[in-house]
Amino acid sequence: QVHLEESGGGLVQAGGSLRLSCTISGRTFSPWSMCWFRQAPGKYRVIVARIFWSGDSTYYADSVRGRFTISRDIATNTVYLRMNVLKPEDTAVYYCAAPIGFGGLLPGDYDYWGRGTQVTVSS
Repeated sequence: QVHLEESGGGLVQAGGSLRLSCTISGRTFSPWSMCWFRQAPGKYRVIVARIFWSGDSTYYADSVRGRFTISRDIATNTVYLRMNVLKPEDTAVYYCAAPIGFGGLLPGDYDYWGRGTQVTVSS
């Protein structure tokens, strides 16, 4: 009944920028928060950023703080991740996720997931 879909990934050179989008559709759903995770081959899925649906409070992983910006547009049910000064170590599949209840910082805290969008940063 709830569908998330990411878009905006692609191949960029180091130092470049991308803007990811996540649209929420289906039955009316008001999450506590929305989150971006990423997973590189052979690695665990880890948090990138989180934003509360109301209040606009944010959290960023140390590895992206100062370079990435998460935002949301309540009117269009869309969450964004603006990624600047991209580095090769940012290469991963990026997922957006939403919880039924409270969403923490771990993948297991989230119930709804998009299919993911590939971000590849070349050196």
